[in-house]
Amino acid sequence: MTTSDALIGTIDRTFTCTYPGDRFLQGSFEGCEPYDEVGAFVGITDWRSLEAAFLDAHYCAPPFFSEAGFRFFLPAYLVADLRDELMTADPVFWLTHGFSELAVDTIGTGGRPISHRSGGPALLGPGRYGALTWEDASRHRLSVFCREEATVIADYLRHRRDGDRLGLDAPRIDAALERFWMPRALTAPTRAGLDDFTH
Repeated sequence: MTTSDALIGTIDRTFTCTYPGDRFLQGSFEGCEPYDEVGAFVGITDWRSLEAAFLDAHYCAPPFFSEAGFRFFLPAYLVADLRDELMTADPVFWLTHGFSELAVDTIGTGGRPISHRSGGPALLGPGRYGALTWEDASRHRLSVFCREEATVIADYLRHRRDGDRLGLDAPRIDAALERFWMPRALTAPTRAGLDDFTH
């Protein structure tokens, strides 16, 4: 098993993309005023400068980041998690949600059974997103990572799975690894391929 320190070193060497710019940090405005969550990150051009307490205070920000913002700031959360410094932020959730289905059955008004589904093939919300599934949305959002970054993320997820004594995260980690991260680590464009791309 890869040690936390070794993974931290690999993250530091691998995640080298540049700050996307203040105007390009916010991705989603659903359920929040502009910059409610993401605003605290404006102007922070080095993810290595962020402390765990700041990341925990803004644990809701990652879902609101643009893809570029998420790609830039994710390594700060990964490193803090590997150091066991996070109390509320959950990078595993952001990297695995959508690849396995979660179902919760409840009883609605009048005793009618209701099944709430999230993840996998469940529809995200047909009224707004048509036939888009949770997995479709996750694939889109996480496809921003190049091959080298996807490899490190897969290593991080395996490390977290193997260190989870209760095995609570193992099913969703395994599903995400199998359905997305392992293939992505083999087939995503390389960093050199991104650097060579011309508009």
